[in-house]
Amino acid sequence: MSSQAIPFKGNADIGRLLDDGAYTTMQKVVVFLAAMSIVMDGFDGQLIGFAIPMMIKEWGISRGAFAPAVAAGLIGMGIGSACAGLFADRFGRRMAVIASVLVFGVATCSIGFAPDVLTVAALRFIAGLGIGGALPSSTTMTAEFTPARRRTLAVTATIVCVPLGGMLAGFFAGEILPAFGWRGLFFIGGTFPIALGVLLLFTLPESPRYLARHPARWGELGKLLGRMGRPMARDVTYADAAEQVIEKRAGFSALFADGMARDTLAIWAAFFMCLMAVYSAFSWLPTMLASEGLSMAVAGSGLTAYNLGGVIGALVCAVAITRFGSRWPLVLCCAGAAASAFAMQTLNVAHDTNLLIFGFGVHGMFVNAVQSTMYALCAFVYPTSVRATGTASALAFGRIGAILSAFAGAAVITAGGATAYLALLGSAMVFVLIALLVVKRHIPKRELLLRPSPAVTGTN
Repeated sequence: MSSQAIPFKGNADIGRLLDDGAYTTMQKVVVFLAAMSIVMDGFDGQLIGFAIPMMIKEWGISRGAFAPAVAAGLIGMGIGSACAGLFADRFGRRMAVIASVLVFGVATCSIGFAPDVLTVAALRFIAGLGIGGALPSSTTMTAEFTPARRRTLAVTATIVCVPLGGMLAGFFAGEILPAFGWRGLFFIGGTFPIALGVLLLFTLPESPRYLARHPARWGELGKLLGRMGRPMARDVTYADAAEQVIEKRAGFSALFADGMARDTLAIWAAFFMCLMAVYSAFSWLPTMLASEGLSMAVAGSGLTAYNLGGVIGALVCAVAITRFGSRWPLVLCCAGAAASAFAMQTLNVAHDTNLLIFGFGVHGMFVNAVQSTMYALCAFVYPTSVRATGTASALAFGRIGAILSAFAGAAVITAGGATAYLALLGSAMVFVLIALLVVKRHIPKRELLLRPSPAVTGTN
């Protein structure tokens, strides 16, 4: 029998066991399931952006009249982000992920029955609760199943599933809208996350770091570690020594304790402005392009290009952060996002359409590179006891910026068209750049994350 199959005995440091251990197939499957929940999150979250021009036309309403419905969904996302983080830290990551996926799936399906904007607003609020809750719960799950050396890339690969889901939504909308209209778009689009939620109910395990904090569930943890190729003796005790050194207390107040206040406030500011830019695109980019005289198909392709660029940018930025640390890759991407938005102001929408669509792809590449990898930054800055709360609070604060985008996007398009809209996108990313320069505790270079330490003390 190999030494790997002999159960560990004594005291197990769950943090070292996971951070410095192998990255097994079982762990990768969990990360894949978490990523799929984010794909559905991005997919259902962005369906409304493709449907708005058709809904406005059918009901004969203005962009401003539809803004409250957009805002309602974003308010739901903000509340869902905050509540899901607290729920996940107290009751576990697993049910937070599953409940979130089922909530936004059912609510999205229901939008297909909506008779008016008010009903859409109510259902988007409910869907937003699930969409907002899925992000912090799933990223925390990914972070806690992934070794430290792979964590930045894994968390970013999970978050990049938001623009990936949006890109799929663009292709999906292109096929479904002409054939079945906006109601069919929501009917069919909502069934996918419902099916995923049922699958997760039977396949998704609880986070081992969460289980380690609850002695009554150590038996469950031992079985889980066995499935991960780390067999443990029945009488082993668990601790998370590395993080307990810096953990004084759990809860919201811990985000401002022990010198973390500066980073928390700077991360909140970065999320606020970045999500304002992101959701100005998600909610209003097709509408802005349609208002400039482009067809619905071309207008939708602008958001699809934005999301496609985001997938590429986020993955490249994650690799760069793994090698060089997070500070300068994030700052450079912020600068690229701002510069690309301002550069597009020089284009003529009617005559430079293809170049404009390409420009939105480049802009989306930089913006989503920043937004996606900031979740990995949160996973690094905050310890386990408040990791979901820290990520969720940053995202919830960011949702305020997203809510602002619901009204700001409609207002600037009406007032100044494409030029004013692009100025909004570029200016927001300048503020993100400043906020990320203020953050003190950035992810270090790769070699600083690869210091081996013993995972378990006692006998083997």
